[in-house]
Amino acid sequence: MASIVIGLADVLLDLGVNVALVQNPEATQAHFDTAWTIRLVQTSVATAIVIFAAPFAAAYFKDPRIEPVLYVMSMSLLIAGMENIGVVAFQKELRFGAEFRFVFMRRLAGFLVTVIAVWFLRSYWALVIGTLAGRIVGVLLSYAVHPMRPRLSLAKFREIFSVSQWMLARSIGGYIETNLHRALVGRSSSAATMGAYTMADEISAMPTGEILAPLNRVLFPAFAASRDNLQELKRLFLRAQSVQALITIPAAVGLALVADDAVRLLLGDKWLVAVPFIQVLTMVNVSQALTTSSSYVLIVLGKVRHSVISMWLLICIFGVLAVTVFEGAKPLEIAWLRLIVGTCGGVGIACWLLVRALPIVRYRELFGTSVRPILGSAGMAVALIAAAPYIQLPIGAAIFAKIALGTTTYLTLVLAMWRLAGKPEGAESYLLNMAKMLVERLRN
Repeated sequence: MASIVIGLADVLLDLGVNVALVQNPEATQAHFDTAWTIRLVQTSVATAIVIFAAPFAAAYFKDPRIEPVLYVMSMSLLIAGMENIGVVAFQKELRFGAEFRFVFMRRLAGFLVTVIAVWFLRSYWALVIGTLAGRIVGVLLSYAVHPMRPRLSLAKFREIFSVSQWMLARSIGGYIETNLHRALVGRSSSAATMGAYTMADEISAMPTGEILAPLNRVLFPAFAASRDNLQELKRLFLRAQSVQALITIPAAVGLALVADDAVRLLLGDKWLVAVPFIQVLTMVNVSQALTTSSSYVLIVLGKVRHSVISMWLLICIFGVLAVTVFEGAKPLEIAWLRLIVGTCGGVGIACWLLVRALPIVRYRELFGTSVRPILGSAGMAVALIAAAPYIQLPIGAAIFAKIALGTTTYLTLVLAMWRLAGKPEGAESYLLNMAKMLVERLRN
């Protein structure tokens, strides 16, 4: 519950300065200094807002424990604003090895501190301590891994703001889209139900978020470098879209199919209430994942305004339906509403906007990137459902057997359809070539 408030305060002032720096091929030290200053001001104001809002948040969620948590967690925003803006150059210059090491060490530090704190405290305060530790380590590492030393400056404010004003609207929309359903659940349900729903939402996002986040950090600068060559931009986008669909769709469907066993093994029987939420929200994250690459193309082509308007339109549709037609809906019904709106409206609008912004892309090419993954995942689901009664093994072994069966079935079906289609250029050929190159390197 506290993280919802923290995220809201953070996103309300997020001007997306990182995007402005990556998108600008001629960014100078003055641009980096201005971006760092804007971000520092943003996080300082956000910290003050969280401190002011803490008692009101506790009253809204009807839980007084939120207030002291917010007072401490607000400091994480201020600390994050001090991070060296120079690390953005890793992404801008396509130095992904350096960026990976920085992000990994920062997350690892927060994770280890959290686990240690959990062991000694046995309390939710361990999560707060881990968050603060991750932010502090991130700041220290940022200055250790990059030589840039930013200074206070607003010399390039107008130039950066011309790009980031729409990114602010996009960030706010993205936050509301991600957390509106949680707020509705938290308002009408107990803290235990809210915890199960939030846990389910985070677990369901793992197949898409953990896989796509690193890919997206690579794609955006790659798209930006090709914005003057539309044919190359189209080629990169279709390949990225097909690879994402080939990996994320079966991963999400597979998680939904083994959710019951996975929750029993990893979290225990007391978390079984989260299983139906996981199964629905996993599909929500698939629909969102399939529109991620197109949104980056719109930003690169200067069409971010269209993406923002469509995002807010979907938010309004979901919000109006949730408080009118589905007023008083149960958490699972809210999850289903989110799935319907996101799939029927979100994917369709994203495809339409992309074709308008990049006319050399055809609808059949867009749909073609997902046809084989969808059919293969459907076949995988049928195989797992049919085999489930016959897999009478200990829970750990059962999960392993289901994963093995699902993976084998999916790969067999997808490769068979790819061969029947004449082995066209796409995700399958790209990944097979990458696998061959990896094998050759290992041999040498």
